[in-house]
Amino acid sequence: MKKLAILFCLFFSVLALHAKAIQEDYAMTSEKARVSYAFGMLFASNLSTTPLEFDYNAFTEGFRAMIEDSELLLTQQEAVEIVETAMYEAMEKVAAANKVREEEFLAMNSRRSEVHVTPSGLQYEILIETDGEKPSSDSIVRVNYEVTLTDGTPIDKSDDSNGAIIPLNVVISGWSEGLALMSKGSLYRFYIPSELAYGKNGVQNFVPPYSTLVFIVELLGISVSNDEFGFDPGLSF
Repeated sequence: MKKLAILFCLFFSVLALHAKAIQEDYAMTSEKARVSYAFGMLFASNLSTTPLEFDYNAFTEGFRAMIEDSELLLTQQEAVEIVETAMYEAMEKVAAANKVREEEFLAMNSRRSEVHVTPSGLQYEILIETDGEKPSSDSIVRVNYEVTLTDGTPIDKSDDSNGAIIPLNVVISGWSEGLALMSKGSLYRFYIPSELAYGKNGVQNFVPPYSTLVFIVELLGISVSNDEFGFDPGLSF
């Protein structure tokens, strides 16, 4: 049932695109047309980031056959398998292209004189350097940070004027490694390769496959105590 629901979602998604071509016929004058168009828009949003190409005539035929309970060219199981295979192959193509772009970016970035590279492949720039204690792998830190993709697409940032509380033993390895280089008051820019972040799979609707993450981090404080920063160990980061 879950797979069938996904299939129906895909059907309705592409219907919105087909509806655009026949919008003049409907002229949006009837409530039926308005509701149908609205359903198409909302379902299409589920595929807005999916790199698939569609034959809208074939889609309409399949959609109508299902709605009108007429003869189908495929069984439901065959349809599910076709959709799953198409989605998998499309995502594999995206991942392969992203991997090439990431390798090219990291190679070029590493040649800049201001960029340092660690043995793990982490790249970083020192924007403000200070002396003093550095975090350990089990430290809890308070930081201001902003993270983007290499093209500047925003991913996340701290939104608390007092900074975000981060236990280093639960974050991605590249961020933990980078923060261990810093002292209180310092400001660094990190280029964290996907192999030190979210890898081939990325994070759905959040971080694409093979994405280098660019962090700008200001280290505000270091602690080994949950109580000092008021950190709740039940929270996840």
